[in-house]
Amino acid sequence: ADEHLDLDDGHWEDIHVVTGALKLFFRELTEPLVPFSHFDKFIAAIKMQDPTRRGRCVRDLVFSLPPAHHDTMRVLFRHLCRVIEYKEENRMSVQSIAIVFGPTLLRPASEEGNMAMHMVFQTQVVEHILNQYSHIFPD
Repeated sequence: ADEHLDLDDGHWEDIHVVTGALKLFFRELTEPLVPFSHFDKFIAAIKMQDPTRRGRCVRDLVFSLPPAHHDTMRVLFRHLCRVIEYKEENRMSVQSIAIVFGPTLLRPASEEGNMAMHMVFQTQVVEHILNQYSHIFPD
């Protein structure tokens, strides 16, 4: 919004301010990082019992995202994987990150369904992508 931010300002040193701003950015997007049109497809994929089919389907869905969504997901998840590398210090495991970011990055167009069940699957999708990052986004 053309606002000038002074990143040298001391309050940016609080990691909670920075992470809160990141989550807020993704939460307030008009359409989430995983577009509404892909929500049901990702949920169906994560419900697949066969791990090979599930992995292939999630990877194919990630590749089917619009370029801006795909590229942003690659950068964000690469960063989140680096955060997870320091889980002993920051207590942010794969599961913790998935719980925090799942409902923010992947949400239905309307909240008519069972929100608790959606949250379980949203978390599982993000956890799967984090665990399979190098397979989904080979460098």
